[in-house]
Amino acid sequence: MTDELLVRRLDPRAIRPRRMTALAAGLDLAACLPDDQPITIAAGGRALIPTGWALAIAPGFEGQVRPRSGLAWRHGLTVLNAPGTIDADYRGELKVLLVNLGTEPVSVAHGDRIAQLVIAAVALVEPREVDELPDNDERGSGGFGSTGVG
Repeated sequence: MTDELLVRRLDPRAIRPRRMTALAAGLDLAACLPDDQPITIAAGGRALIPTGWALAIAPGFEGQVRPRSGLAWRHGLTVLNAPGTIDADYRGELKVLLVNLGTEPVSVAHGDRIAQLVIAAVALVEPREVDELPDNDERGSGGFGSTGVG
């Protein structure tokens, strides 16, 4: 069973987000670069890459922009704010913030698959201030590393 994700083409050359296999969790996102000019991301550098699409995500859901594992493995290219969140009320162009964690510059060309989009349910909660929180005997206030390393 599949649901719809409404997408609006902002650039006639944009490649529609697509699932590369029938059971893939994410839709691959492709770069839509002005004048088909590649963008080179220096080692340690970052770039905001347009996709040429705007989305209408249903209330109660979010879009999560995640890295593509092959780009991360081969080039050290990943999504800087992974997972980047696209709120259901955002209607602007979907852009991907890439960072090059590798040791060599990486070029991104028009049409390159640069990230993946996963649509996930979110709980829309309202914070309520209290004087004390309920006890949790197992964990309590233990933070980073409190359950051991490894």
